[in-house]
Amino acid sequence: MNVLWIFAHPEPRSLSGALRDEGLRALRELGHDTRQSDLYAMRWNPVVDGGDFRHDGGRRLIVGATSQRAYSEGTLSDDIRTEQEKLVWADALIVQYPLWWFGMPAILKGWFDRVFVKGFAYGVKGPDGRTLRYGDGGLAGKRAMAVLTVGAPEAGMGPRGAHGDIGDLLFPLQHGIFWYSGMSAVPPHVIYGADRLSDDAYEDHAAALRKRLASLPTEEPIPFRRETGGDYDESLVLRPDILPGRSGLAVHCA
Repeated sequence: MNVLWIFAHPEPRSLSGALRDEGLRALRELGHDTRQSDLYAMRWNPVVDGGDFRHDGGRRLIVGATSQRAYSEGTLSDDIRTEQEKLVWADALIVQYPLWWFGMPAILKGWFDRVFVKGFAYGVKGPDGRTLRYGDGGLAGKRAMAVLTVGAPEAGMGPRGAHGDIGDLLFPLQHGIFWYSGMSAVPPHVIYGADRLSDDAYEDHAAALRKRLASLPTEEPIPFRRETGGDYDESLVLRPDILPGRSGLAVHCA
């Protein structure tokens, strides 16, 4: 497989940095080809602005329409194009980051904002003119996995934990970005209590990460429902005969 690893941590000597190095080494030993985008080392610009669209010429920027036109015309800025070329090359995407304030670092959110533009990752039309999303789309056929470190213990991020269930916290990434653009999201790899690991615990986590990466090509993805699978009505609301009386994010898994 071709695996693209997106790394969003400011300190390469951190636990995250050590696990990144471990993971890339493991993938290469398994025979996979790897590429990396180390966003802080790259000094990635997370802000969408007029410089992203070289043909704009100072006109008022309407991001959705402008990004689609710029993508189709090949006039996106060079840094965006480079990242898109990596994504086209990749069969699988690893997104690694520390959980900050219950979400991803701003630099990573800005990578998605600038790289996953309309006409590339979303807003892609099928032969019938229908917009392809939630299981289909510009990145369909690829796999994606989140690797993240969190300070809280695992119990505190369970279904009744004060911090919220980790699956709910990752829903915007796994369903709203990965699955929306067509990528199959495999279950995340989460390192809990990351700010107080012993050396022995690190070795256990490194071994667990190697094991997860070994199963990356074959692991069953999260069974999110396809938009075109017949489970939703024309307003993208789950049909009343499916899980009647239930609501919440979990209903979008089959």
